[in-house]
Amino acid sequence: MVEQSAEPPKPDRPLKVALLGCGVVGSEVVRLLVEHQADFAARVGAPLELAGIAVRRGGRHRDVPVDPALFTTDAHALVRRTDIDLVVEVIGGIEPARSLILAALDNGASVVTANKALLAEDGATLFAAAEKRGTDLYYEASVGGAIPLIRPLRESLAGDRVRRVLGIVNGTTNFVLDRMDTEGTSFAEALEEAQELGYAEADPTADVEGFDAAAKAAILASLAFHTRVLASDVHREGITQVSSVDVESARAMGCVVKLLAIAELAADGTGVGVRVHPAMIPREHPLASVRGAYNAVFVESAAAGQLMFYGAGAGGSPTASAVLGDLVTVARNRVQGVRGAAASTYAQLEVHPMGETPTRYHISLDVYDRAGVLASVANAFSRHGVSIQTVRQEGRGADAQLVVVTHQAPDRALTATVEELEDLDSVREVTSVMRVEGLGDR
Repeated sequence: MVEQSAEPPKPDRPLKVALLGCGVVGSEVVRLLVEHQADFAARVGAPLELAGIAVRRGGRHRDVPVDPALFTTDAHALVRRTDIDLVVEVIGGIEPARSLILAALDNGASVVTANKALLAEDGATLFAAAEKRGTDLYYEASVGGAIPLIRPLRESLAGDRVRRVLGIVNGTTNFVLDRMDTEGTSFAEALEEAQELGYAEADPTADVEGFDAAAKAAILASLAFHTRVLASDVHREGITQVSSVDVESARAMGCVVKLLAIAELAADGTGVGVRVHPAMIPREHPLASVRGAYNAVFVESAAAGQLMFYGAGAGGSPTASAVLGDLVTVARNRVQGVRGAAASTYAQLEVHPMGETPTRYHISLDVYDRAGVLASVANAFSRHGVSIQTVRQEGRGADAQLVVVTHQAPDRALTATVEELEDLDSVREVTSVMRVEGLGDR
């Protein structure tokens, strides 16, 4: 039996907020809370009072408009205070964030978090704790910054059947690939520029290797398909192997390279596939026009059709906007003595491995320019049941380049085809392999 939360506070009593973390996002949350406190009080039905800010190190000057006495290095003591109604977690990572959120929920507080890594690894534990205490756990800021994605999937489309979620969910990688396409820069040069502009961390591994996007894909898939999906369930490839040659090849076929997060329902409805990888998409596709560090996500559903969500996917102000949107909602719920929609995992569909996922490839081959080469290459595709859509050949003296674009086939079959091509005597080198999306071959 679900325990009910404590008696809701009277509208004339302030709701006390504990903030965990005061970095780029946290400091912006504080600034907006202070500047718009009258508006928030009107929207919630009670004032929001910042009761404490937990930081890792004390004594540092922080450019936020609050009493320095609010800062504490004892986060656990802060979330266990009996007067705390709402906890906002923006410190990130797995620990101590998980322990702090669980302590806050156990103490009866409602929680707002932006922690995509934790939700993708152990969201089930957090949701169970919120369910047990009858409190809210909201996390709009975990995916897409200011872009409303979580609530539409969880609430607005609750009466629909989502078939596919496809999008660009990492601003750093989109900036890098965009610069490679529009300016002709190398991967290393584009990444260095992203770091100089503050789009990429000094250690960009989480972004460029796809870990950040995979965590977000797991969260979106869990919501879209009412199935518990972990980051470890997501097939992940980053952009470190994307070369200028790949970008030029995409341009030659009227495409652009993007790092895509894709979650889709299997054709028979019995499972889902979730993946993150670079792919070529046609330049007329709406996602192709998403520039710089922006994000965009397509949701395809049975009744609503295609919906597109676009906007700033990261940064202090956009992320703080999503955090505060959740804070207003959970605070209003608190005043009214209700709670929002809980996590839904009733479907529990099987998460299919990447090998079973239907995809299509763009493959560039350096081959010997002699009779029979094209036939041997075509036979390799045929042996694995992969149909070829187009072939383009360019002569280079004694050598030639073949560019093959396939129809859809199980990814396992395409991988096996590439492995056979690499062993053919007529093939000097497989120079590029990249998936292709958005050509209407679904």
